[in-house]
Amino acid sequence: MPGVKLRIHPLFLAAGLFSVFTGDLMLFLAATVAAVEHECAHAFVARRYGFILDKLVLMPYGAVIAGDLSGIGKKQELAVLAAGPLANACTALFFAALWWLWPETYAYTDTAAYVSAALFLVNLLPAYPLDGGRILHLALSRFGEARARLVCRAVTLLTAAGAAGYFVWTCFSDPAWSALVFAVLLAAGAFGGAQYRRLAFARGRRFTRGVEERRVVIDASRTVQDALRYLTEEKYLVLVLYAAGEYLGELTEEEYLAALSAGKYAEPLSECLPKL
Repeated sequence: MPGVKLRIHPLFLAAGLFSVFTGDLMLFLAATVAAVEHECAHAFVARRYGFILDKLVLMPYGAVIAGDLSGIGKKQELAVLAAGPLANACTALFFAALWWLWPETYAYTDTAAYVSAALFLVNLLPAYPLDGGRILHLALSRFGEARARLVCRAVTLLTAAGAAGYFVWTCFSDPAWSALVFAVLLAAGAFGGAQYRRLAFARGRRFTRGVEERRVVIDASRTVQDALRYLTEEKYLVLVLYAAGEYLGELTEEEYLAALSAGKYAEPLSECLPKL
């Protein structure tokens, strides 16, 4: 997709090499293409609304796309989230129509079709970090961010427990290692999803006078992403930066959010201080 920067994670190459030795190369390639299609659909719809998702990373478990969704509305975010699974569903339906018209093509396209259908169904699960989990959070956010996070985290952990239970059950015959990997990813997503929503909240933040101030003393070498946990809806954040016991300055919430919007997640907080 034009304008999207592609980066390949080293573990993606390792997973590809492993699939060669296990005889699953075609499955690996089909899953990669389906995942890239999924993420590019997110990016395409985001661009239609004037937002930019321009960093695509190929990971061993699929693909991840990132960018700036500053100020996105709930309806727009819902459309962006739904675009990925719908793209996979359309691909699966295309292959189904192809089989109906020309049955002989089944032998060449069955893997791609089943992978697309699986990606569609899995992403509809209401669990972090899947699109279904984010859509559920979006729907529940009308009752408050804290309650939405709590419910989505609980649903995610229950789904992870179900996947882990299935893995244990298969251990008596042929262990389903993919179920174990899925359970681990969901368990990690149960807590990573809260960060996703906090980022979404930060991007749409509006300031009002009279809000109680929250001052947090923090090491200036900590990254912008590290400080994300201190951002709340109830209080105005001020980060007080120190390095080796020496006071460096203060970072207001506006300045911190500007760093977030610029994608400076890995930069130290000291780099975000206003230049004199």
